[in-house]
Amino acid sequence: MKLSENLEHAFNAQITLEFQASLVYRQLAIELELMDLSGIARWFRAQADEEILHAHKFIDHVSDRDNHPRIGAVQAPVAEVGSVLDAFEAAFAHEQKVSESIRSLYRQAEAEGDLDSRPLLNWFLEEQIEEEATVSEIVGRVKMINEDGPGLLRLDEELGARLPVAPAEPR
Repeated sequence: MKLSENLEHAFNAQITLEFQASLVYRQLAIELELMDLSGIARWFRAQADEEILHAHKFIDHVSDRDNHPRIGAVQAPVAEVGSVLDAFEAAFAHEQKVSESIRSLYRQAEAEGDLDSRPLLNWFLEEQIEEEATVSEIVGRVKMINEDGPGLLRLDEELGARLPVAPAEPR
């Protein structure tokens, strides 16, 4: 079943937001590299790669529904940060924005009776709960560390152990 024109536009807006999220995380990775915290930077890069995978899930859904996926204008992120806490608070705020966008997309699909979008949107609702919980936990830990050098280095090592995300397979 083809998406309505309104839903096609809404899904394309979500595709654009996922690419924007990737750029936000890439910029945060740069900021952390400049702070000589390469492990945390690696975590942010992996997160950026994951956002690309999310964009591809939406692209595939729109395409599979015989619609035309389009990437809209993506604003360059403004993410100069002065501390690790600033970086993770910026990440958390962006995750909240993405979560609300997905909830809005879900509500729109429900209002139009688009049952075929439910599996994808349910997956994303669960994913966003996980994303927000992960970043929120890191924010809490960074606040406990309170710019303590040894604590930050421990966190840098721990987050740097995150495995890179595999690139999206072309279909």
